[in-house]
Amino acid sequence: MNEASLFRSLCQRNVEIPYPDLRLSMSQSLSNLKPGQAAPSFSPGCTVESCGLRDNYDKIRELGAEVLGVSVDDTVSHRKFTDKYNLPFRLVADVDKKISRAYGVLNEERGMDRRVTFLIDAQGRIEKIFDPVKADQHPAEVVAALAKP
Repeated sequence: MNEASLFRSLCQRNVEIPYPDLRLSMSQSLSNLKPGQAAPSFSPGCTVESCGLRDNYDKIRELGAEVLGVSVDDTVSHRKFTDKYNLPFRLVADVDKKISRAYGVLNEERGMDRRVTFLIDAQGRIEKIFDPVKADQHPAEVVAALAKP
């Protein structure tokens, strides 16, 4: 069973999955986020997806969640991307690829992440996995999933 399949299996059984205490590019860790949900989104610099999440960011926050973008790119490229597209959420620079491997989303052959999003509750449990992600539809899917009671 590959890592992504393992996460799906654990998610279906509602087993708590400890996630790494990520050091974010904005010097804040996941464990310091306010209670609610985190939505780590692994994406190899997808402009359509990032801008869609940006455009829905206020609604996502109203629903009690936070968006974290993760890719294997460095902080310099993240800063340029954030500035160019006016992104209100943090991007995690996973240059050593530990986070991507831990979540089972690293495409080793290409050296980059597959496009996958995890909804994680305040207790650190994965509630939902979006895999694969269709960039143009994904932000609305995230909002709909967060809005479910």
